[in-house]
Amino acid sequence: MTIEDNKKIVQQYIEAANTGKVDNLGEYISPDYIETLDPERKKVGVEGARQHITGVRKTFPDLHLTIEKQIAEGEWVVSCITARATHLGGEWLGMKPTGKQVEITTVNVDRIINGKIVEHGGAANMFEALLGVGAIKVVSE
Repeated sequence: MTIEDNKKIVQQYIEAANTGKVDNLGEYISPDYIETLDPERKKVGVEGARQHITGVRKTFPDLHLTIEKQIAEGEWVVSCITARATHLGGEWLGMKPTGKQVEITTVNVDRIINGKIVEHGGAANMFEALLGVGAIKVVSE
């Protein structure tokens, strides 16, 4: 696999998140797929990836992720992403649906081996989104 092939595999996963079509995730997600969430590494497999996308889309039904840029080296692909969505569905971080739009910038780090994503992690700038939906209040003195 080339670096460009690896980027395309990550792009397919992002497209699944954008459309909610999760039936073919096994084509580019490994059965041994791991998500890294500071500092925990959790094996979730294809079904865990499917549940994650489905859950996020339930809370944010109009979710759209835009890959702003991608950098790849060897097995690793880093994607700078802007997520835009409206909080219409289920609870998010303990908040009932607000009906407000959010924009979250993220950096995703994915590892691809033999044409499948085996590991995913990254960081999201949640501050602006939480401020926008009223979860964080600015107090002035």
